[in-house]
Amino acid sequence: MRGAKVETQGLFSYVSPEQRVSQDHPLRAIRAIVDRSLAEMDSHFSTMYSTYGRPSIPPEFLLRALLLQVFYSIRSERQLIEQLNYNLLFRWFVGLGMDDDVWVPTVFSKNRDRLLDHGTVREFFRSVLEQARGQNLLSEEHFSVDGTLLEAWASQKSFRPKDPEDREGDGSDFRGQTRSNETHASVTDPDARLYKKAPGEASRLAYLGHVLMDNRHGLIAGEQVTTADGTAEVDAAVQLVDDLGGNQRITLGADKGYDRHGFVQNLRDRNVTPHVARKRKGSAIDARTTRHWGYAMSIHVRRRIESIFGWMKTVGGMRKTRFRGLERVGLHFSLVTVAYNLVRMVRLGVA
Repeated sequence: MRGAKVETQGLFSYVSPEQRVSQDHPLRAIRAIVDRSLAEMDSHFSTMYSTYGRPSIPPEFLLRALLLQVFYSIRSERQLIEQLNYNLLFRWFVGLGMDDDVWVPTVFSKNRDRLLDHGTVREFFRSVLEQARGQNLLSEEHFSVDGTLLEAWASQKSFRPKDPEDREGDGSDFRGQTRSNETHASVTDPDARLYKKAPGEASRLAYLGHVLMDNRHGLIAGEQVTTADGTAEVDAAVQLVDDLGGNQRITLGADKGYDRHGFVQNLRDRNVTPHVARKRKGSAIDARTTRHWGYAMSIHVRRRIESIFGWMKTVGGMRKTRFRGLERVGLHFSLVTVAYNLVRMVRLGVA
């Protein structure tokens, strides 16, 4: 018998968002990790806000909402706010009740920018990584490094001569012109640089994102965004190694692009064994490194870092950044690395 079509809606609901979310939902384990980190950051949050004035969006709610935006590949804050209006799973994860008002998108974006000014996302990254370290998920001895191209939110038409007197037209007809980063700059995003990752590829306005991966479980142990130039990858790799601290010997795997005499010597001066893939000619890596079985293992494990970049670009939305300026692109990149570590930690059984 066909059921009756009854569309009368109840006036009250007696089921909370907590009851709506199944006990085995992956976001439950992620929420537990996030809550522990946010509790540790309470003193940091206290320094960000004045004791007087209008209450802002709680930073704990703000960070959880930004993580949801990464997990579910939501394109904009406006779409995120729309989801928070009717998605009970999102409300539960952020901490909103059934009847709590959702923020205006412009207010949300303004509060998000405050995180940039106080380094909150970087502190959040450090706190989550400390939890992984406490669970013995980091080797602390074997790492890999690599960089990837992040396409800027600027078109080729915006890449115009730096001298305003040399600018003609709307910038759409640039064929046959000689353009370089020394003479031209994007009027839309001045921090972006014209760059190509490999010979034969088209040059694009872009940034470079760098990741230091721990070889034990593929967690991100360090990250950085730089302007795109020929030495940015090796410079960032040295900086990421310095940020690790400590005096113990470590190994660092990398692809052939890092096989440079100056870079290899910098690593050895820092008590780092360079497990860098060798070029066919003029390699800086010799038999004193390649004869050890650990070298072949590092070269094999190093490829896992490509899956990190794949996740960050497809799920995390880093294929083409939605922000302009080095600082804001760096903020988004840091947040996506936190999201990746959270997903990876849950798959490894952390709760």
